[in-house]
Amino acid sequence: MHEVLNCVTVKNGTLPEEEILAYVAHVEKENPNRSIESMTIELDGDYVNLSYVLKPVPFERIRRITGYLVGTMDNWNDAKRAEERDRVKHNLS
Repeated sequence: MHEVLNCVTVKNGTLPEEEILAYVAHVEKENPNRSIESMTIELDGDYVNLSYVLKPVPFERIRRITGYLVGTMDNWNDAKRAEERDRVKHNLS
């Protein structure tokens, strides 16, 4: 049994495993590099309604600080850290 089948719910009937996997493959093809967190396949006569939630994509925040695009300041030397600390910070209020 495929692990992805654990996150799939079929409503209003049953489907063979091969058909469920085809719907999963369709969603994965439409959303490359993403994983399915949960999926509901609702049978409605001759129609099938797919509802799904994708797993969040981890990302690193990138900011523009003192003219540089950075994620973190972990690798900055003391002079660059002082430059960031001493800069004038503006806000909207």
